[in-house]
Amino acid sequence: MNGEAVVVADGLAKRYGDLAAVDGISFQVGRGEIFGMVGPNGAGKTTTVECVEGLRRPDAGRVTVLGLDPWRDAQALRERMGVQLQTASLPQRIKVGEAVGLFASFYRQAADGNALLARLGLGNTRKAYVSQLSGGQRQRLFVALALINRPEVVFLDELTTGLDPQGRRATWDLVREIRAEGATVVLTTHFMDEAERLCDRVAIVDHGRIIALDAPATLVRRLGAEARVVFDLDGDLNAATLGVLDGVRRVEREGERVVVCGGSLAAVVNTLEADGVRFRNLRTEQPNLEDVFLALTGHRDARESGNPL
Repeated sequence: MNGEAVVVADGLAKRYGDLAAVDGISFQVGRGEIFGMVGPNGAGKTTTVECVEGLRRPDAGRVTVLGLDPWRDAQALRERMGVQLQTASLPQRIKVGEAVGLFASFYRQAADGNALLARLGLGNTRKAYVSQLSGGQRQRLFVALALINRPEVVFLDELTTGLDPQGRRATWDLVREIRAEGATVVLTTHFMDEAERLCDRVAIVDHGRIIALDAPATLVRRLGAEARVVFDLDGDLNAATLGVLDGVRRVEREGERVVVCGGSLAAVVNTLEADGVRFRNLRTEQPNLEDVFLALTGHRDARESGNPL
């Protein structure tokens, strides 16, 4: 991390009975940084962020945001901080424009609500009731409410859950714009591609602890994983013929999908053709943040292991 620390968490701990939801987590977020937290459901990332936001009081540890204590200086901090929660709701019969106006009234300074809605693709929903919005539109509305006070630091929890691919990419562009305008962004996500594309640094959390923290490219490089040859199978395959090729460490098969870890594309193709194997969608894949996540946590998908904390 370079520059001034906007968020400082030191030795955070939070227990629920015998469960250590957060177990001694420490990290810092620099001004102007996009900082991500990823991990399996139940890993403790949401609890960690809620402790930092001042929504939950940790059992131990120290937190400052913009040099302020989230509990002692709560009112002053709310003026300078934006929060989009993983789960939130509004009255069903409030209109979008009314909700934005209401939230704007809470702060001494506020952004132009109509312009903010337009940036989020909600310009034509200003007179619509919240009950009439799609799931993706509601998600974007809550992002708008988190930004209405022109915050210096923004916390975004599962930002793009429920959005279609176009909505996800538009939201990614918005996050980059927020940072370009001088804000610091802390986000939690289940999507490894989202963290890899957006974040300057990523903390991987599992069992209440940070098990890795660095720039995505650095984490991938440290893994030392090789490129993969991937294809879909249209028949039988003798995996042993691929397993003996130079550089191949293992061959994995999930239904029709085959992954050859290591080895060259040409050698794999030549072997398949020599054996008369019918295949399609042949491609190479470079190691990425998901490979790091799998190697460190053992979970194929961050959504597979229970309820979020």
